[in-house]
Amino acid sequence: MGVRWVQKVSSAPAFARVAPHVIPALDRAVHRVTRGRVLLSAQLLPGVVLTATGAKSGVPRRTPLACMPEEGGGSWILVGSNFGRTDHPAWTGNLLAHPDAEISWKGQDIPVTAHLLEGEERAAAWKELLCFWPPYSTYQARVEREIRVFRIVRR
Repeated sequence: MGVRWVQKVSSAPAFARVAPHVIPALDRAVHRVTRGRVLLSAQLLPGVVLTATGAKSGVPRRTPLACMPEEGGGSWILVGSNFGRTDHPAWTGNLLAHPDAEISWKGQDIPVTAHLLEGEERAAAWKELLCFWPPYSTYQARVEREIRVFRIVRR
């Protein structure tokens, strides 16, 4: 299965309706069974499992996410695209309320702090993201909200 085919499928509105219900559940199950060594979605894009404190509940929430690792290995970019759906994904609100979190990256648990990118910093990251995964432009075109972009760094 080619990357271009996957990019085309992931840009389809039907994918945006189905994927949020199926992909994270599969990723969480495989991640748990393999003790953090495997994420299915990471076969196409690098991925982490983010554990962030719920903004309202205060309960730890685990969310498998695609990420763009940055050079140097100490930071990653996370995109709140929500597959081009109308609302911001819950994990982005959790990071806004509680920026200290943890990721599982290649089987290693890493404490991180999240920073919402804005202005020129966001624009520069967004440009890199579109080269990294072009469907992000389709997701942004589909929604009126500005997709949230976070940089997470090791604590």
